[in-house]
Order: sequence, then structure tokens, then C-alpha cells
Amino acid sequence: MIGRLSGILREKNPPQLLLDVQGVGYEVDVPMSTYYNLPANGERITLYIHMVVREDAQLLFGFGSENERRAFRQLLKVNGIGAKIALSVLSGLSVAELAQAVTLQETGRLTRIPGIGKKTAERLMLELKDKLGADLTQVAGAGRATPNTSDIMNALLALGYSEREAATAMRSLPEGIAVADGIKHALKLLAKG
Repeated sequence: MIGRLSGILREKNPPQLLLDVQGVGYEVDVPMSTYYNLPANGERITLYIHMVVREDAQLLFGFGSENERRAFRQLLKVNGIGAKIALSVLSGLSVAELAQAVTLQETGRLTRIPGIGKKTAERLMLELKDKLGADLTQVAGAGRATPNTSDIMNALLALGYSEREAATAMRSLPEGIAVADGIKHALKLLAKG
């Protein structure tokens, strides 16, 4: 099995890239989170690889970090989740955001991802709860949140802020803040930025 590839980036066609490793060109599918962090063509890169061998194909999936690959592998273990949907999840959410969504059981964050319906999101939450949430929140630094944090986040999302904007504002909130105060404080921070 191939675990890692280092080589020269030759082509980028989302979500696939062509990686030249000493004269051999590997086609590798990557999530958009990895794709956006790629250097220019002709630069050297290293990707963590997950290889899938099927009867009709051998597929390579590349990730910029070990955490991304670990999350991808956990997603593949969920019944009914294939590689394409797992890539979509990691393209729509960072590993930290996914771990936080699993920890807080926020199915709404997953249903915004193309290919993920309500039932699939609920199955993901159920099957990943003890595997992904606890493991990756510590690795990614997204500590356990209080129920108030979830309410504040949902309020910011309902007001039209993106998940990234809301998450940035949430990081600066004092721990244990009341919902109403947290929303006010977050809105002030977002107005400044």
C-alpha cells in the first residue's frame, strides 16, 4: 500500500492533481482543504495517501496532514459513506470543524454539504461520536463546548454568517458565557472584522 508520496506537482484540476514522483505520474484526488493549500505547479509537495483497490480501479486520495487522512478513514468506516462523500465532507469542513460538529451533534453543519442528507448526517453523528469527536478535538484543539456554545453558533449561522466567521468569533468568547451575552459579544467582534 502507498502511505505517502513526495514529488513535483504537475497539474491541478479540482479535485484531482497529477504528482510526478521520479518520472511516474500519480493521479491523486484531494479534498478542497488540501487543494487550496497547494503550491504552484512545478513545486515539490508531500501528501499522505489513502489507497483504494477495487476490481476496476486503483484510486489514490491525498491529504496535506495526517489528521485529514485519519478523519477520511473514519468517515469511510461509516455505513453508506464512500470515498467521494468523505472527500466532500472534508472539502466542506476542516477536521477541527468536523470534530466540533460531531462533539456537539450539529447535523445542520453536515446537511449543507452536497450529497449529505439528514439521515446520512444523523448516521455520521451516531457512528463518529466516540471515534472522531473525542480523538480529533484533542488533536485539533477544539475542546469540549458547552450547550451555550452550540446555541450561540446556531444563532450566528441563522443570522447569515459563514461557519468560518462564526467559529472565529466563538474562539474569543469567554468560557461559560450566557447565550444572549455570547451572541452580543460575537456580533460586536464580527462587526469589527
